Amino acid sequence: MSGLRPVTVITGASAGIGVALAQVFGRAGHELALVARRADRLNALADEIGAKGVSRPLVIVDDLAVAGAGARIGAALAAQGAEPQFMVNNAGFGLVGPVIEHDREEQLAMIDLNVRTLTDLSLAFVDPLARHRGGLLNVASIASFMPGPGSAVYYATKAYVLSFTEALHCELKPRGIRVTALCPGPVQTEFAARAGVDEAHSPPVLLRSPEAVADAGYRGLMAGRRVVIPGLVNRAVTVAVQLVPRRRLLQAIAARQKRRQAAQGT
Repeated sequence: MSGLRPVTVITGASAGIGVALAQVFGRAGHELALVARRADRLNALADEIGAKGVSRPLVIVDDLAVAGAGARIGAALAAQGAEPQFMVNNAGFGLVGPVIEHDREEQLAMIDLNVRTLTDLSLAFVDPLARHRGGLLNVASIASFMPGPGSAVYYATKAYVLSFTEALHCELKPRGIRVTALCPGPVQTEFAARAGVDEAHSPPVLLRSPEAVADAGYRGLMAGRRVVIPGLVNRAVTVAVQLVPRRRLLQAIAARQKRRQAAQGT
């Protein structure tokens, strides 16, 4: 026994799905540790959750794009007498548009955050996750299931997240650790704005709220599900793309990404 109390760590907790995940875990009685760069937003969310009669979440201000996030978060938690029982890797960003139109360093930074940091945080706390019979929730996307011309690096990072998480589901299950990949479709959040699109232009049958996505992810993790895809139509999409000839799929996705850019006037 470590003597440290168990908490649920949520990265990217300053906006969108991260905020919704914090609220869902908080309502379920988990003590939280919120991680992101924006201290003002984290503290506002911690105050809001704490005002509901539960423990005020711990706040860890950190730039997760900088290597070594696992060690920094582990040290910050230990200094406050805590360690992870559940690790929620939600932090990430995307870009829409041909790769040659985006800054190369920004695209490499996307790989660092979406892949390297997620991998670091998935592996850094295996022992406490096992000790507390907890789990790991990695936020992927329905983009994980298909190639992404017009958003090539982002789609590739999410394909990694899904593959890696499914493998961990198998490897860590004997240790009593639940591992789930959460694969939402379009969600109207700051993430979409950061990527350069407005998901309000997405088909309504695909669009889900951050709250609905977070609730589905939480329930799926607690049930020990390997993959959670919120929304019946989104689940159907991930099946359909396996049946469409790859050439046609590439053409269709490229055309959709061009339409999304055009809708934004870019």
